[in-house]
Amino acid sequence: MTAKAERGYKHESMTGVADALLVRQTLDGNASAFATLVDRHAPVCLRYATRMLGDVADAEDVTQEALYRAHRALASYDSSMVFRTWLMTILVNRCRSALLYRSRREERVQVDDERVAMASVEADVAGMETREAIERAMRVLDADQREAFLLKHVEDLSYEEMAAVTGAGVSALKMRVKRACERLREELGDDHGT
Repeated sequence: MTAKAERGYKHESMTGVADALLVRQTLDGNASAFATLVDRHAPVCLRYATRMLGDVADAEDVTQEALYRAHRALASYDSSMVFRTWLMTILVNRCRSALLYRSRREERVQVDDERVAMASVEADVAGMETREAIERAMRVLDADQREAFLLKHVEDLSYEEMAAVTGAGVSALKMRVKRACERLREELGDDHGT
């Protein structure tokens, strides 16, 4: 194991122990202990939810709901599981529900793209174009592929952790990530550095 990998492993181990202790303290009535857990994990949750849902407001709602549900279910937390993995399981399920609700809502609502485009404000064109190309490419992915890609390449979860979070098998997750990468390469082309 490399020195960098050892440091990462030690950091993850210490964080896991610290998280388990904070969970115990929260269950013993220490509200600031859960606030520390929120401070530690909310940014990761928000980042994942934003990329999964493609909308910051929806991501904030889903993240808040996932943290609320985690707090309510804290007594059922199994300390043999990494807290982050347990929390991501809740978050992934909330994102899935939000996507399902959104697809039902979008069936009833029509967006006038022309009016939306007219209301847009010009900004950093090159940066915006790249960001928009990535967002468009991510939207093309099936929800399962987008979920697997984000968990693996953005949240840096192992396939075993991803299986615990999603309930899917490791081989299925590897195939989803592979297909997502292939599809993103197709959509973005060589000129975007993929």
